Amino acid sequence: MREQLSYYLRGQASSWPVYILEQLVLGLCSWVPTVIGIGLRGLFYRLIMKLNGVPAIEVGVRIAHANGIKLGKGVYLDQGVYLHALPGGISIGDSTFVMHHTMLHVFNFRNLPQAGITIGSNCFIGEFNVVRGQGGVRIGNGVYTGPMVQIVAVNHVYQDPKRPIREQGITAQGIVIEDDVWIGAGATIVDGVTVGQGSVIGAGAVVTSNIPPFSIAVGTPAKPIRDRRELSANHRQVEVFFGALEEIRQ
Repeated sequence: MREQLSYYLRGQASSWPVYILEQLVLGLCSWVPTVIGIGLRGLFYRLIMKLNGVPAIEVGVRIAHANGIKLGKGVYLDQGVYLHALPGGISIGDSTFVMHHTMLHVFNFRNLPQAGITIGSNCFIGEFNVVRGQGGVRIGNGVYTGPMVQIVAVNHVYQDPKRPIREQGITAQGIVIEDDVWIGAGATIVDGVTVGQGSVIGAGAVVTSNIPPFSIAVGTPAKPIRDRRELSANHRQVEVFFGALEEIRQ
């Protein structure tokens, strides 16, 4: 029982005093609805995490290891977002939006030195995304993801058929997504991959190897089919719309 309790604590906070403080602040503020709750969380969450400015944190955002989380100016965390920053931490840059039911999950109980999740500025992380950072995930500036994207910097070893997979350990090389990348709905980025600057990953693609900068990559496994720099301005004749979000960020 004592060992189980210790394991639970390590999964929630860095120590008992920190756990008590974090749970007190979260318990008092996390459930409060409307703009009043957003204001309370923007004010009191700075007691338990590193805030630069006042983020907008919606009701029902779940947080573990809050003292390992850093949020930049203008960050927005939608309802149902889950941040688990067990050592290695989570850093989210200025004016980045993380949409509802997305999970940013480090949970580095194996003490991997490179673990952590870093997201740059002016990003949009779509609904129901999963980002696992045991091997380290670095996402640049201006990265957009569609719904249900998975970015998973960990893999199981399974070569020995005579042993259970859970007993064979993991590999964790890390993932890098450079600036100005757009990842389509349902795409998966696996461990050990770098997606080059300015690339577009098609919906449903599974990225298993590095993608060169400015590529358009589709398929399973994903392969570059075009260089964006070769596209003409008239490549696709459709009306283009710009909304309030772009205006706010300017």
